Amino acid sequence: MPPIHFGPFNVTSQVFHTTKHSFALVNLKPLLPGHVLVSPLAVKPHLSDLSKDEIADLFVTVTRVQRTLKRVYKADAFNVAVQDGEAAGQSVPHVHCHVIPRTKGDVGGDDKVHEWLEGEEGDVGKHQREAGRWAQDEERKPRSKEEMEKEASWLREEMAKDEREDESGKS
Repeated sequence: MPPIHFGPFNVTSQVFHTTKHSFALVNLKPLLPGHVLVSPLAVKPHLSDLSKDEIADLFVTVTRVQRTLKRVYKADAFNVAVQDGEAAGQSVPHVHCHVIPRTKGDVGGDDKVHEWLEGEEGDVGKHQREAGRWAQDEERKPRSKEEMEKEASWLREEMAKDEREDESGKS
């Protein structure tokens, strides 16, 4: 597989699914279990920079990934978020969708995910740049390369199961 970049970062070992125009990767500091990113293969900073084919493939990939995450994380719902540009909180100048599996009551009575995405917790670029060098809080520790590779391998297998099921005509 040729190297896959998320902005300036080589994330090839974190990738668990690729298509003609997109890829899905595990997150260094997931907000909740199963929080992944889906991004176009072409490094482009804004949704408006993508072709119609790239946009279509990106969101078809998001829904494919959701199907697998729903099954393996027993999700009831999802947060799907795009921070389109630096002023919107985008910390890596490369289009990406946060795909976050949700279950009823997973973060208590108040939904903190929107707040987290807008704050330091959602700063994916900072986490990538400082991997392993920031204070590890009790709730969200950066994961090792080995942990991320293990999750990527597992999700790759789970995505393949769903694709085989699709090909066999089951839904």
